[in-house]
Formats: sequence, C-alpha cells, structure tokens
Amino acid sequence: MSETVLEVRGIHTYIGQFHILEGVSFSVPKGSITVLLGRNGAGKTTTLKSILGITPPREGKVIFNGQDLVDKAPFRIAKLGIGYVPEHRAIFRDLTVAENLQIAERRKGDLAARQDFIFELFPDLKKLYRLAGGNLSGGQQQMLAIARALVPENQLLLIDEPSEGLAPVIIEALMHAIRRLSESATVLLVEQNFRMASRLADRYVIIDDGVSVQSGMMADLVDDQATIQRYLGAA
Repeated sequence: MSETVLEVRGIHTYIGQFHILEGVSFSVPKGSITVLLGRNGAGKTTTLKSILGITPPREGKVIFNGQDLVDKAPFRIAKLGIGYVPEHRAIFRDLTVAENLQIAERRKGDLAARQDFIFELFPDLKKLYRLAGGNLSGGQQQMLAIARALVPENQLLLIDEPSEGLAPVIIEALMHAIRRLSESATVLLVEQNFRMASRLADRYVIIDDGVSVQSGMMADLVDDQATIQRYLGAA
C-alpha cells in the first residue's frame, strides 16, 4: 500500500463571509501526480491555499507527513517541505531570473545545490539567467515559477494551473518537467486543461461547488464520459 504524504479531511474554508469549501477530503500518495479537477469557481485554488494556510480552514484537518497543518502559519508549513507555484506565476518582474531563484532559498546554498537539476529541467533559464523576469515569455515565466519552488528540496509541490495561456509546445515541455519532478517529489496540481491532466496525472480528485465528489485513478476517469461531462463539461 502506498505511503500517504498528504491527507485532507473534511475541510471547510471561508473567504470573508463566503463559505467556499464545504467539505473537501482526499489523500495524496507519495510519489504520485494528483490533479484537482472541476469547473471554474469550484474551489480548487482555495483548496491549495487551505493546505498552505493562506486561507486556513475553519473545520477539518490537513495532515502532511503525520503533522496537522491547520492553524500553522504559511511560512511554517512551507518550511516542512511544501513548495507552491501560484496561479498567474507571480514572479518578480523587475528581478532577474537569478534573483528570483535566490530569494526562494530557505538556507544559504540551496540554489547552488539544486542549480544543475533546475537547469537540466529548464535549459532556457540558464541562458536567461541575467534577464529580468518581465522580459521572459509566458512559458519561460511559468518555468521560472516552477523552478523557484524547486530551490529548496521540497517533498510536496502544489502547482496551480501550470498550462494556463501557454502554447501546446510549451505545455509539452512543462509536462515533461513535471513528470521528472515526480521522480523526487509528490505533485498536487490544479489543471483546467483536461487533455493535459489526463496524460500527466496518476490520480484525480473532482471538486464541485466546494465539495469533493469523486476521486480515483485517472485511467478510470478517462473512460467515464458521463462523469467528465457532468463535472467538467469536457470530452
């Protein structure tokens, strides 16, 4: 039986007065790529932010390697070994690629230790090392956003909408990189592009109106057109 890295148990999360998550539960096995699926506004991004403590749940538990993360500050959660690639990349546009990577260090020397691995995954970043983040293409910015989460040696990577707005050839390169990442880390991602998700993920969780409604192996979901149409509206 696979070791569970992350377990989310019945979380309820509010943003202001709005009850966004109304009972989300799932587990993420070690070494897997698990994707959160659902329509826009279903609560997928809020789920990632709840895990990280950015929008902490009011009810339920988030267990990472046996520790309950609820009520821990986001920086303490990150220090446990969780990396985050936010939606819309959120790189520092005025800083160089090198500076964007350097500020992701948790300890001095993190970048030096991980640099070869990062450049093997994203060779473009080596060529663009001294260029400002704002001068990179959308695909290069996404690569930088993921690379930043790789500077510390994280056990779990949360990646929000990696393919958004990118050309198919760039999406293919990102998929290759994420597969490589899963050899040394567990990946939980949010992805609207079902074609990409179905080719990349081992496991899936469907969130609908703030509730986790179904989970399982991606290979089974691909053949379940009724579920795909009902919750995703995509073939």
